[in-house]
Amino acid sequence: SLRCVELSRAQEICRALPLFISVVALFVDAQREQVEKVLSAVPVDVLQFHGSESAEQCTGFSRPYIKVIGMQPGLDLQSVIQSHPEASGFLLDAWQPDTHGGGGIAFDWAEVPASTDRPLILAGGLTPESVGEAVARTRPFAVDVSSGVELEKGVKSTEKIQAFMRGVERGDASKANR
Repeated sequence: SLRCVELSRAQEICRALPLFISVVALFVDAQREQVEKVLSAVPVDVLQFHGSESAEQCTGFSRPYIKVIGMQPGLDLQSVIQSHPEASGFLLDAWQPDTHGGGGIAFDWAEVPASTDRPLILAGGLTPESVGEAVARTRPFAVDVSSGVELEKGVKSTEKIQAFMRGVERGDASKANR
């Protein structure tokens, strides 16, 4: 992944973080030993599993976890959610057969259920221009963005991040008025 960092860089980043920031380690079909190696080197608060991991592969690390779900056509979302009973939440992203997210592609927000028994995080093609509508329509627990606020792959734009946050606020205000 273009956004993958070496353990030494992750350690540097964690040392520089202010208080009350949660560290999330993202894995794609990693072996248990790799997850444990990261956990022994970096103060991780939450695990995010972005591949085809089963519930058993996501548990047993003494950390809460988020399971990413690629929103492909015909997906039985409720079934996937129920198959991960210990997940703290689910990140809904555009399904991309050759990659695991980060492609700036949106999915049909009508596929997001009105309610579930755990928090939903919306991702996939969100931009400063689209996030307000996405928040108003889907009412997610949170949103996730990367490519939508980049100048180029891996390089974030302060201005785009600020505009994105204003978009979230507009969407949140819109949903409060419903």
